Formats: sequence, structure tokens, C-alpha cells
Amino acid sequence: MRTRILIVEDEEALTTLLRYNLEAEGFEVDSAARGDEAELRLQEQVPDLILLDWMLPGLSGIELCRRVRARRETASLPVIMLTARGEEGDRIRGLGTGADDYIVKPFSVPELLARVRALLRRAKPTHVANLLEAGDIELDRDSHRLRRAGSEIHLGPTEFKLLEFLMQSPGRVYSREQLLDGVWGHDVYIDERTVDVHVGRLRKALNRTGETDPIRTVRGSGYAFDETFSGED
Repeated sequence: MRTRILIVEDEEALTTLLRYNLEAEGFEVDSAARGDEAELRLQEQVPDLILLDWMLPGLSGIELCRRVRARRETASLPVIMLTARGEEGDRIRGLGTGADDYIVKPFSVPELLARVRALLRRAKPTHVANLLEAGDIELDRDSHRLRRAGSEIHLGPTEFKLLEFLMQSPGRVYSREQLLDGVWGHDVYIDERTVDVHVGRLRKALNRTGETDPIRTVRGSGYAFDETFSGED
């Protein structure tokens, strides 16, 4: 099962942004706009991590965090608190109520994703794999090494990041625009045809000795990593 993250945030635009980026990383995402609503969700199903806003209607993030820590089923649940309150005393108070990490708004989405992965790695190491494997392909995130059938393959940094992004969600089809956002970033303005160029380079490196192509082209839609190596649609 995929790692499930609960976003408790009353700013709809921020929730949408976080959901988009977390789902692009392969996480399953649920959300609640009120603290009391989130408390009911937690009684129904416990996620793997909570992104928790400090100021919430119904029940504050601070109080919800206290209740999470007091309940046996959620006592060890990883919590990252999101808040506009950046004073040292506020950070101490937030961490003192049981939050595992504390991020001040506005924040960098890549930094938040890195903190999510780091916290999950500590709390639930089996949920965040450093080694992505599919078929005869092994991608090691820590060492930035790629092997196929035991042989090392050298990729450029962009091709490595592109393959890593696709392998995180095998079978999921990404449009060129989604790949640009996920691999190059929202603030980089690059022609969508650049994606085709880098996919071509990635394929050439992966299939240099005639292996089956793991990158699936879905005409009119984009690209996917197919762990069954079924070729093009």
C-alpha cells in the first residue's frame, strides 16, 4: 500500500499545491480543512504522517497535536506543523506539544518534501525506499547509481531525476507538462519538446544493448514507467 499523508489546512490553495506535489511523489493524500474534522478522520483511519496547520477552525493545530499524542493509536504518528508563526517561542511551543518538525510559511515545496521523506525514513523506514527496483532495473537514490541486469548505467543528472520521478509511480501516465513541473520545477520555462529529448536519451541509455524498453509512450497523453516493460501503446 502507498504511504498515506493527511493534510490539515484551511487554505484551499495551499492544500491543492501540497496535494499535487505529494501525489506526484507517489503518496496517497487526504485532507481536512478543520481541526475537529481531522480528529474524526484520525479516529476512522490513521495515516502515515500529518501535515498540520497551527491556526485552524473548529480545533487548533496545537490542541489537535496534543490529542494525537495522548491517544494510544496515534501517539507515535509523525506530525509536521505548518505555520506562519516563526518566532522562536512559537517553534518551541509547537515542538513541545509533540510535533516532530516545524515549517514556517511561506516555505519551499522541495524542502517540505525532503522533510517529509526524512521523517518517514526515521519513523517508518520501510515506507520510503532508497532503492527503487522494477524488473532488472535498480535505482539507488542515495548513491545516484543505476544498474540494469547488474551492469551500471551512467545517466546525466536530468535523465536520472526523470527516471526516478517515473519509477516512483509505476504505471502512472504523466503529461509533458507534469514531467516539466516534477523534474525541472514550476519556475523553469522550458519547451515541452525538451521532455521528449530527455526521454529519448534515457531510453538510449537504458536499452543500449537491446533490452526491452521500460518507458511507455501513451500517445496524446505522455509517458509512464511500466514495470512489466510492455512497450508503447
